[in-house]
Amino acid sequence: MRQLIICLLFLIQASLLMAQEDKNLVHKGNQLYEQKKYTEAEAKYRKAARLNKNSPGSFNLGDALYKQKKFEEAGQQFNQLATSGDKKMAAQAYHNLGNSYLENKKLEESIEAYKKALLNNPKDDQTRYNLAYAQEKLKEQQKQNKDNKNNKDKKNNKDDKKDNKDDKKNDKNKDNKNQDKNQDKKDDKKDQNKNGQDKKDNKDQQQQPNKISKEDAQRMLDALNNDEKQTQDKLKNKKLKGARMHIEKDW
Repeated sequence: MRQLIICLLFLIQASLLMAQEDKNLVHKGNQLYEQKKYTEAEAKYRKAARLNKNSPGSFNLGDALYKQKKFEEAGQQFNQLATSGDKKMAAQAYHNLGNSYLENKKLEESIEAYKKALLNNPKDDQTRYNLAYAQEKLKEQQKQNKDNKNNKDKKNNKDDKKDNKDDKKNDKNKDNKNQDKNQDKKDDKKDQNKNGQDKKDNKDQQQQPNKISKEDAQRMLDALNNDEKQTQDKLKNKKLKGARMHIEKDW
């Protein structure tokens, strides 16, 4: 029995010492926090939280993290405190959680946190103001996103039209090139035909000296006819003469 009492007294004393240490650590942390020495204050609050999870230092730790712009870590700390079961503590934790989300550009999450804070403390005007502020920021963001999307769509449509215009221009240039190419082929063929005709004309011109006119041909034909007639006449006369001659033997 005596030993049990001694053990109980020892535990009570230890608890008192821990509570006193917790209180001292939180007090020193608060002093550092007031001096804006948030890193040093964070270290004191962490020690206090390790001694007592329900220590005020646990809440103040989230504030020190928030002041250092460690919004993700601060949010995690406040989220743990919000589920502690104490409505007053939950309201404050959700309020600060909403602030952490807001600073981290997570507007929808911050709105939900502020709403939970008001459920635990409907009379908190500061939380109500922050909620309205976050909702307005969300509307602005949604409008900005919509405008950006519309501008992007317009730009894409403009680029598509430009591409179509460029395609048509390229097709037209291609058609013009094909036409020019076909025209070049026609011109080449025409030149070839012309060269061929020129060669033919040159050949005809080269053969022209041997070519006789119609009048010369007629004269030549008449001359040939006359010669043939004369020859025929001669042959006819000779025949006739020969027929008339009587050849006799010389003996």
